[in-house]
Amino acid sequence: MTMRSRFEPDRQLTARMAVTMFLLGLVYVAFIAALIVLLKSVVVVVVIAAGLLGAQFWFSDRIALYAMHGHLVTAEEQPELHGVIDRLCATADMPKPRVAISEMDLPNAFATGRNADHAVVCVTTGLQRRLTTEELEGVLAHELSHVAHRDVAVITIASFLGVIAGLIVRFAFYSQLFGGRNDRDQNTAALLAIVMGVSALVYALSFLLIRALSRYRELAADRAAAMLTGKPSVLASALTKVSGDIARIPTKDLRTAQAFNAFFFTPALGPGTAVANMFSTHPSLERRIEALAEISVELGETGGQSSS
Repeated sequence: MTMRSRFEPDRQLTARMAVTMFLLGLVYVAFIAALIVLLKSVVVVVVIAAGLLGAQFWFSDRIALYAMHGHLVTAEEQPELHGVIDRLCATADMPKPRVAISEMDLPNAFATGRNADHAVVCVTTGLQRRLTTEELEGVLAHELSHVAHRDVAVITIASFLGVIAGLIVRFAFYSQLFGGRNDRDQNTAALLAIVMGVSALVYALSFLLIRALSRYRELAADRAAAMLTGKPSVLASALTKVSGDIARIPTKDLRTAQAFNAFFFTPALGPGTAVANMFSTHPSLERRIEALAEISVELGETGGQSSS
């Protein structure tokens, strides 16, 4: 069975993406309307934000690889990694993405790129050292499902509103901090306070909506990977192993990676972060393992390490 039948478009994921984008659009329209009333320089801010969005959308693969110390590798340099991706893409009937390695001990993987033709799948050397070939296959199937569902492009576009809101908060703050003193100081301060308040509210709403969408897309990618490989228990084993090892990595070593949590196989979070589950880009480990166990029953998987 090919991935085209196993990996049909996830209707629930598509619906949730559409609803999230619609709600963000409503918030965006109200936000821009308020700014037009409050600010004369809103056009400049939106142009800057649009420029950042364009750069993030068109160059997300290069930005992510640079930040994560990644580089593209050939089949001669990484024959096993390329071999696994070749098999998965053949089963999936999808274009093969570029393949990269990140020279980091942090065990993780991510997919980036605006579409399937410009996608990159990157794994860290730390992940390669810790996982078996079957476990690595499960992780890579998860990342390829993000590529197939255009998750990176959707999350990038959905983040646009948050980028604008964050920029405006900073713009308003520094304008008040460094602006000159004149007779209109009180009015200016009141106006800036309103702008900052509205922007902060918009940022909070967009933050929560995007995080909720991100958590669901991770469950959808887990399911797609489990259905493609037919080995949900192996993917659960990889999740458990990677999450446990990440929890033992010093927090200071995770800081660089945390900006890319939305794109990782599992988030780069240290211990003691359970209270932030509702703000997380990923479901809890327990929730993901439970979902994979349900898929294992659904598929009638036996032994947990079948080699079909």
